[in-house]
Amino acid sequence: MENIVNNTMKSGIKRIGVLTSGGDAPGMNAAVRAVVRTAASLDIQCVGIRRGWHGLINADFTMLTRESVSHILTQGGTMLYTARSAEFMQPEGRQKAVATCRMLGIDAIVAIGGDGTFKGALELSRDGVPVVGIPATIDNDVDCTNYTIGFDTACNTAVDCIDRLRDTMRSHERCSVVEVMGRNAGYLALYVGLAAGATSVLVPEHKYDFQKDVIERIQESGLAGNSHFMLVVAEGAGSAVDIGRRIEEAIGIEPRVTVLGHIQRGGSPSARDRETATRMGYSAVMALAEGRFNRVIATQEGQIVELPIEEAMTMKKHLQMKRYHIMETMQLGSLKNPMRGSGM
Repeated sequence: MENIVNNTMKSGIKRIGVLTSGGDAPGMNAAVRAVVRTAASLDIQCVGIRRGWHGLINADFTMLTRESVSHILTQGGTMLYTARSAEFMQPEGRQKAVATCRMLGIDAIVAIGGDGTFKGALELSRDGVPVVGIPATIDNDVDCTNYTIGFDTACNTAVDCIDRLRDTMRSHERCSVVEVMGRNAGYLALYVGLAAGATSVLVPEHKYDFQKDVIERIQESGLAGNSHFMLVVAEGAGSAVDIGRRIEEAIGIEPRVTVLGHIQRGGSPSARDRETATRMGYSAVMALAEGRFNRVIATQEGQIVELPIEEAMTMKKHLQMKRYHIMETMQLGSLKNPMRGSGM
């Protein structure tokens, strides 16, 4: 600990600002807690910036202590609130934010959020304020990291909802079309569809044929003896309402459409999200304390790593098509009809 304290003195970091920005995600509070408590262990003060970059512009802040974050580990959402700020993306807005940092004596910022948050952090670092980013979004669409805080909880919430829907769909022998969040990415839909045993999953990364990937899947599932069908649609792949209408027009089945929406963002974070958020929050403060500025904390192959923010913002990741192929194998395996061998 003595060496770390010495490094802290060398880095010049005495007060850290922490904020959450963009869409909220379960586990953000756990990350805030980890930042505050790690900083406290190093005698570094923490300032909570409320309402994201908007709050940094307007000096909307609260002092954070180990006691003030003692009960937030299990809470969803974010105690610091969150907002988007178009003003911050303009040079004049960032200069106001830099002035706030100077006024409050903030030496560095820990920014918790998704791609938009990181773009803001990158610009702020170019304006001379050291930053560290922590990825938190249920969409899991931050390119530089395999995993983002909130994804696991959102998946569990969606799977629980689908399991409940399946009970009533089975009872009434119906088709259900469920739309999950994810913006323009299909990570959430694919993971949920695989975990829930969906009849078909539509994601924006995989161009689908409506007749083959939806209608024929339903028809083949029916021939295999199934009387209820579950389709999962990523919001970036199309509207569940539109998909349901097209199904009814094609084969006369009237699907029940459910848009899960923001319910996926709420709830107490899962053990995985709490643990990952805690490790990331700790790593963010240690990076600053040891003089490693302008970084993003990420996960790669299950390990917490640090990446230069300039490099992180140029990285690209892709949907794991192997997972998609596994899902298709599960679907095809359930469609094997023993009557087909007799020509029926």
